[in-house]
Amino acid sequence: MFWKFDLHTTSHIDTLLEKEDVTLTEVMDEEDVLQECKAQNHKLVDFLVRPQCMVDLVTYITQEPSDDVEEKIKYKYPNISCELLTSDVGQINDRLGEDESLLMKLYGFLQRDSPLNPLLASFFSKVLSILIGRKPEQIVEFLRKREDFVDLMIKHIGTSAIMDLLLRMLTCIEPQQLRQDVLNWLNEEKVIQRLVDMVQPSQDEDRHSNASQSLCEIIRLSRDQMFQVQGCSEPDPLLATLEKQETVEQLLSNIFDKEKNDSAIVSVIQILLTLFETRRPAFEGHLEICPPGMSHPSFSVNQSILEAVRPRLKDFHQLLLEPPKKNIMKTTWGMLDPPVGNTRLSVVRLVASLLQTNTHIINMELINLNTLGVILDMYFNYIWNNFLHIQVEICTAMILAMPPAQSENPEINRDQDQEPVRESHLIKHLFQKCQFIQRILDAWSSNEKEQGEGGRRRGYMGHLTRIANSIVHNSDKGPNGAKIQQLILELTEDDKQRWEAFTSGQLADTNKRNTVDLVNTHHIHSSSDDEVDFKDSGFHQDSSLQQAFSDYQMQQMTSNFIEQFVLILHDACCKEKIQQFEDAGSDEEDIWDEKDITFAPEAQRCPRSSGSTDSEESTDSEEEDVKRDPFEPNNASSDDRMEETPWVSTHQCSLKVSFATVPYRNKHFTSYSLITVMMLSLCDVPVSDQWPGDEAAQPASSPGRKAGGSDAEETITTETVTNGSMKETVSLTVDAKTETAVFKR
Repeated sequence: MFWKFDLHTTSHIDTLLEKEDVTLTEVMDEEDVLQECKAQNHKLVDFLVRPQCMVDLVTYITQEPSDDVEEKIKYKYPNISCELLTSDVGQINDRLGEDESLLMKLYGFLQRDSPLNPLLASFFSKVLSILIGRKPEQIVEFLRKREDFVDLMIKHIGTSAIMDLLLRMLTCIEPQQLRQDVLNWLNEEKVIQRLVDMVQPSQDEDRHSNASQSLCEIIRLSRDQMFQVQGCSEPDPLLATLEKQETVEQLLSNIFDKEKNDSAIVSVIQILLTLFETRRPAFEGHLEICPPGMSHPSFSVNQSILEAVRPRLKDFHQLLLEPPKKNIMKTTWGMLDPPVGNTRLSVVRLVASLLQTNTHIINMELINLNTLGVILDMYFNYIWNNFLHIQVEICTAMILAMPPAQSENPEINRDQDQEPVRESHLIKHLFQKCQFIQRILDAWSSNEKEQGEGGRRRGYMGHLTRIANSIVHNSDKGPNGAKIQQLILELTEDDKQRWEAFTSGQLADTNKRNTVDLVNTHHIHSSSDDEVDFKDSGFHQDSSLQQAFSDYQMQQMTSNFIEQFVLILHDACCKEKIQQFEDAGSDEEDIWDEKDITFAPEAQRCPRSSGSTDSEESTDSEEEDVKRDPFEPNNASSDDRMEETPWVSTHQCSLKVSFATVPYRNKHFTSYSLITVMMLSLCDVPVSDQWPGDEAAQPASSPGRKAGGSDAEETITTETVTNGSMKETVSLTVDAKTETAVFKR
């Protein structure tokens, strides 16, 4: 055992630390210094917590390296210092977290002018974050004494590491009461309002992005904490401030009352989308209907947010018509002038979220502005923008699938015998004002015309198929089914006929092509004799699916043929070798001399079943090679060959199996497929290039007999294979003269 060897080697650091004048850089130059520190090497830890060493470690991560230092080692010591200080060793945490002079030196990094060195900022943030987690009381007390802490955090919010540090203060403080105190302190310092002020055109994109992301994370973290911590009496003050109407109004004022700025607009919309997030699964397409429980407080959007957004819907609508100026974009298929742009895409996402709230006053404002009509125009104009297409699909799916808003009054049909039809203004607007059905039909016809002329299929056709299916589905089973059917009946006679022909023809055919059916009504016989009957399945059968399954059956049957003949030949070969052992009359005779082998029908029977297949025909023909006969006639008794032979290992016989592929024509199809055909070469007999069906192939005269002749001698063996209710006979012809083995059905 290798355990008896002493593979443990003493670290060189221990020897190095015994020197009286050892320096910190010498220790950090050791390759295993980090491993030894994390393993809490006592000598190393005692050395690192020395006052001067701690000062040097903090200095490395807070001071810019000298420009004279070579670039590849410029940040070597700052990086190692950060790793040592964050190795989560108790003595280091205690020394750093309880020494105010060290904390002041660390804090001094924040007091530098912008922009901060992003790498050093990440080191600073990592060290302070682990101290917040390990020494929360001491660190919070220290930071609260610094009056400029929040100002400095907001000042450097464009540096991602500082944004991460701010979020760490909301997530890494474990004591619930201390966390609540931190939230109250940050709220008193107006951190939300200061972050909101960062999202305006006068600031750069980094500040827009990081301030927006900070606010979004505060919303999510606060809501998660509210659901996870049961019995928490105090609300989250930061979330409450964010959800105030005046806060949302200030956000919207930043982007609409000043010059248009793409980055600021997108960042504000991202914050609004986070505020609209609900505690239930969002729509993932067009199939799901709003789940029950939607009116529960945890599933609703704060009304103050909607009140702040509603007056600004006209400004968002105008952004769809006149987005911030974008340069012409060259793409692989043409020029985009103008491109969709991130602003308009974000506005469409915002409209989808507003529709999800299913608020009557918001719905009516969107109807009055005809925002849905503009969005549909964009859908059909930008045929390759799938980011836009999926959002439009979600919008239409929610309109079709959601019940009317609570403020909308149901309309009663005049006919007393009919059930009342609840009015949905959005659906009515979509079908009448936006001409939803007609635009789908026109776009489909236009696409088919272009494809017929050799053009490409339009990029929105997959989404258009799902939108059309959504209409059909919801007209039958959706909560607005009666209203949708009524609106379809109100179409002109020509449009109604086009829609009916489309749903029963083109749409149905497309759905068939998009459906993968892996079963048919045939019996499938596996090699384990298990039967699976799919006769009663409700799956639709068409020619393309039958072709695919017929190919599968052919593969199954071919595989079973290979199994059967390999077993047949192996059994026969092994029997011949064993018989030679039994009949050997002389010690001088070589029992392994190659001899001709003849197969008896009884030797072929194998308890295997094969899968069924459709018939196939058509093979290729090539001339066969003729070689010298290496075999001598074998006079062994056929009775001996018919005796039961035990299974023996394959090394006692030379059996080779080779495969080739040839085309065959299925009787149901004109296209060619590939079928694997087995060719067997026994005892070094080469495989013939002659295939079943060739005119040159010799027909089998009878099972299990030899065909005599002056030029050729054949050994023919047959096997009957069950194919459902039919039986097929397959044969293997071994021609000793031409040294070939031919497989025939």
